[in-house]
Amino acid sequence: MKVFARTPLNIEQVRLPRGQVYLIPERCKGCRVCIQFCPRQVLQISEQANTKGYHYPEVMAGKEQDCVHCEFCTLVCPEFAIYTLPIAGKPDDEVPV
Repeated sequence: MKVFARTPLNIEQVRLPRGQVYLIPERCKGCRVCIQFCPRQVLQISEQANTKGYHYPEVMAGKEQDCVHCEFCTLVCPEFAIYTLPIAGKPDDEVPV
């Protein structure tokens, strides 16, 4: 648990949502804006390239469960190549703060 200067009374009950990252590699032009804006540093540049020769982002190994469905990647992508969807599940499955 993180320590804040001002801690909410119900900090133990606060849960972050979970999300799944989806990418359309053929739309990506390798600008890396999604990687820079990801607050949880879930994305990295892939070694593979699409048919246009651009290296697209991918989810880092070991960080598959770290997406919080903030949708920053979706909002900043100029090519509409990446998006997230919430993972439905019990609150116990959510990532603690």
